[in-house]
Amino acid sequence: MTGNRVNSIEINKEEFRKIGHQLIDDISEFISTIDKKPVTVNENPSQLQSILGNTRLPEKGTSATELISSATNLLLNHSLFNGHPKFLGYITSSAAPIGALADLLAASVNPNVGAHILSPIATEIEKQTIQWLAEFIGVSPHYGGILVSGGNMANFTAFLAARTAKAAKSIKEDGLSNTSQKLTVYCSKSTHTWIDKAAILFGLGTNSVRWIQTDSSNKMNNKLLAETIKEDIENGFKPIMVIGTAGDVSTGVVDDLKGISTICKDYDLWFHIDGAYGVPATVIPKYKDLFDGLSEADSIALDPHKWLYSPLEAGCTLVKNPQHLIDTYSSHPEYYNFSKSENEFAQNYYEYGLQNSRGFRALKVWLLLQQIGRSGYKKLINEDIELSEMLFGLAEKNPELEAISQNLSITTFRYIPFNYKKGNDYLNKLNEELLNELQTGGELFLSNAIINEMYCLRACVVNFRTSKKDIEEIIDIIIRVGKKTHLKLLKANK
Repeated sequence: MTGNRVNSIEINKEEFRKIGHQLIDDISEFISTIDKKPVTVNENPSQLQSILGNTRLPEKGTSATELISSATNLLLNHSLFNGHPKFLGYITSSAAPIGALADLLAASVNPNVGAHILSPIATEIEKQTIQWLAEFIGVSPHYGGILVSGGNMANFTAFLAARTAKAAKSIKEDGLSNTSQKLTVYCSKSTHTWIDKAAILFGLGTNSVRWIQTDSSNKMNNKLLAETIKEDIENGFKPIMVIGTAGDVSTGVVDDLKGISTICKDYDLWFHIDGAYGVPATVIPKYKDLFDGLSEADSIALDPHKWLYSPLEAGCTLVKNPQHLIDTYSSHPEYYNFSKSENEFAQNYYEYGLQNSRGFRALKVWLLLQQIGRSGYKKLINEDIELSEMLFGLAEKNPELEAISQNLSITTFRYIPFNYKKGNDYLNKLNEELLNELQTGGELFLSNAIINEMYCLRACVVNFRTSKKDIEEIIDIIIRVGKKTHLKLLKANK
């Protein structure tokens, strides 16, 4: 028996090149004309299912050429484009084109970045990426860490490390049921919902979370934090960690991190910072003081797929002492032959997080950091902030808009009709309906925030394609659609 195995998976060199060239041509055209397309198309699930066709699983295969052509058409004509210059919705950035090429290359080699022997150069690239990310945000490059899927997983990874470090030493063997003291964690009322998930999934329960009220600037009230910790200790609880936020998802506010750090030192607590969105702004010199205390954190979560413009998925956990990750996640079953080399340490990322088999997320981030460089990021991130400030300023000047807040690159505001006399309930209903109209209209995509019981439109600029012209046009769109929505609601209420 000679020759290569015949199968229906392999694509020969010429066909692969032809398909690849066509795909790259289509993607290139898409990227160059993305601003001419609607941000999204208003198609409901049943319409999309009809387009896909309700056929059964194929019995026989279809040619790769036909399939890639069909998939390209589906994605380029039936998606929401977070790379569109008028997408200012949830914190998903416009993705840098080099990231798409990186993912193609990574998938082609397909390294399993769980063990060094399975991914020699990929492991070293991830190690360097982690070092560069730490350096980028201004903490010691000796922080260790791991790339994960996004903010939830970045925070989860740190949460479990904190639990292992601060709970009873027997927790890995005996679990939480044999812990006499109730473990407690502390965060502000504006902390992302990941903390609820972590408390539920990792055995502490939601009653273990102390939601600390915020002050007038929406930062965690550190005086109340210290009082709550002291009271819990007196009542027999076991505080283990405090979560500070570096750019909350609703308004972009950064907690008093230095103050939180001092409290954590006083009570020997793990200090974690959720910087998934905001922490890259530390690269801008004038905002450095805003993040004072960052380098005191035991762990930090950040998402390159947010404000570093990486394609999904790319989150990151940084830990001041990476041994805490190994203490939490390392195991050595007999079927793992991932030993150290004779004279050098080979890092195995399965010991740093929840996954054993891991894709090569680091490549796109590593390439982006080199393509853009620190100075390039300073320019882009600063421009995003300036565009957000411009939007806030235009909202302040417009008689039909009320500017509410502006922090980092997040602006919140709401539409108020001319000569409006009714109460807040109607305005909340109007702005909620307006947001629904905007999200399905295809011209503009925003999200919402609830601030002091006001339903607000929320614009988050993490988009290197957004321009001053887009910001001006956004104001016009909101006023035009706002008027129509107001008239529609008045008619409905008659």
